[in-house]
Amino acid sequence: QVQLVESGGGSVQAGGSLRLSCAASGYTYNRSPMGWFRQAPGKEREGVAAIDSDGTTSYAESVKGRFSISKDTAENTLYLQMNSLKPEDTAMYYCVALWRMTAIQALTTMTRFGYWDQGTQVTVSS
Repeated sequence: QVQLVESGGGSVQAGGSLRLSCAASGYTYNRSPMGWFRQAPGKEREGVAAIDSDGTTSYAESVKGRFSISKDTAENTLYLQMNSLKPEDTAMYYCVALWRMTAIQALTTMTRFGYWDQGTQVTVSS
């Protein structure tokens, strides 16, 4: 059974940074793609970043150059480093477990084919 536990969310002022973590278990973590998506109140889910089994990454245009996805295979943990945060980054962020797809495919389909859990809130004030 897949379990994903996110942490690292919080409140920060615009221009600040946060690092989200996602501890994964019950999942062949080091051979599978993973990603992050976010959802703000009243808005659709948005794939933010994805990483495939080879370490190739893909990012939404809205976060490119500011966010960085990475994984620590020894610790079975996925990370999302978020820099230069903007108020429009405010949302609930979810870590997603995926299977058999590239990072580009994962970015656009993670909310259709992935598994996620409770998420962590990120609030950016101006």
